[in-house]
Amino acid sequence: MLEEFKKFAMRGNVVDLAIGVIIGAAFGGIVNSLVADIIMPLVGAATGGLDFSNYFLPLSSKVTAASLADAKKQGAVFAWGNFLTLVINFLIIAWVLFLCIKGINRLKAPEAPPAPAGPSAEVQLLTEIRDALKTR
Repeated sequence: MLEEFKKFAMRGNVVDLAIGVIIGAAFGGIVNSLVADIIMPLVGAATGGLDFSNYFLPLSSKVTAASLADAKKQGAVFAWGNFLTLVINFLIIAWVLFLCIKGINRLKAPEAPPAPAGPSAEVQLLTEIRDALKTR
């Protein structure tokens, strides 16, 4: 059973998937930083200093805090600003992955179309008969 597991774990697809997950997690951290540290401050500056990550609607009368972290400690909140930030994260990741895949596909050599198949044996025989009749 151990040998079978070793064979499974060392197959190319499993190793490729593991590498993809690790790189994806690291890439996610970069995108989170890009959105939180660069894009959202620019959006906030363009909208007059708004910080979307702290926008929420209290769902309980016990919630009186001004920041999202404190409000979550007090009770249920509808954190729509945080959701908006995560949607922007997703869109950036999806766009960058689209561009990466598009670039990789350009680098791949296009496959040559298969050579057209020659005429079948019957067609060749009929062609020879026709040509022989023409020469008579």
